[in-house]
Amino acid sequence: MTTIPDITLIGGGIIGLLTAREFYNAGAIVTLIEKNQIGQESSWAGGGILLPIYPWRQAQAISALVLQSLKIYPNLIKELLVDTGFDPEWRQCGMLITKNPDFQVAHDWCTKHQIAYHLPDNSFFDFLNTTAEHPLWLPDIAQVRNPRLLKSLYQDVLNKGITIYENSELTAIHCRDQRIDAISTAQGQLAVNQLVITCGAWSGELYQRLFTGLSKNLPDIHPVKGQMLLYDTKTDTLPFMVLDGDHYLIPRLDGKILVGSTVESDNFNKTTTITAKDHLSQFALNLLPDLNNYPLIKHWAGLRPGTAQGIPYVTRHPDIKNLSINAGHFRNGLIMAPATAQLLVDLVLNRKPSVAPEPYQFETVH
Repeated sequence: MTTIPDITLIGGGIIGLLTAREFYNAGAIVTLIEKNQIGQESSWAGGGILLPIYPWRQAQAISALVLQSLKIYPNLIKELLVDTGFDPEWRQCGMLITKNPDFQVAHDWCTKHQIAYHLPDNSFFDFLNTTAEHPLWLPDIAQVRNPRLLKSLYQDVLNKGITIYENSELTAIHCRDQRIDAISTAQGQLAVNQLVITCGAWSGELYQRLFTGLSKNLPDIHPVKGQMLLYDTKTDTLPFMVLDGDHYLIPRLDGKILVGSTVESDNFNKTTTITAKDHLSQFALNLLPDLNNYPLIKHWAGLRPGTAQGIPYVTRHPDIKNLSINAGHFRNGLIMAPATAQLLVDLVLNRKPSVAPEPYQFETVH
């Protein structure tokens, strides 16, 4: 006799993996279905800064999830390292913001949320070529190395016995009396108890394709392309992350430096462009002249799940009884993921919510 899982998740990026893990830790039997390979889309492609770009310019609903995730991340990383042996390279290297015209707003946000900050001295700029404007040094801001975090999470859910189907696109749902009984995938038809959509930039398209006619409540999630570069440098060429205007540099432990990123509306096209490459490399070589001594080794693009304000949907569906969604994190999937996984499980299992859930419902996300 085949056991019907308690929870079936569609989408195996950082959101799907952490949500699956959270459900498992709560005692649920979990299946995770991914149309391609686990963790190879936006979760892999991003930079890994564990703070939104200029967080004081973001909606309070984003800050609430970010602050909750910052509490979760240290123990999460420790558990993954012990349980899997794979190091996600969580690194509290700090971030320098070189230009911050809204300094008072930044000061107030950091003070309110107990985020350490200082005014950087001139030594921070010894190897940078930029004009500082009310610069800010955030010493406690960390990063993770996305591919290694995903590798660790994938191994962790495998260790836990969570069933995973890769290369298995969701092609149909079978719904009766506003309840999903089964789904059709490349693996055939699978019965479901609770279905959770965690497929990032593809979530809106999936709802439009499969749920139109069943409900007027469809999430407005659209793909937003981001392109990045990678330089191969000596270790400690750059000791901390740097945010300069709209772009940033992220140093990895092995010396590689990421340059990001673009924000482009280009449907589901992940093709890289010479224009973006030239723009990002010009930014990087100007800001950190030492990069002229090192090779550019990679250029890639990913698709973020965009919403109007970057606020994700983390909620049970208002019409379909056993359907939920955790998607639409835009540029902040990595930093909001632990909190949104926790919140979604809170809602489905009727636990006391860790974060006030109202801003992430269909009625309020626009």
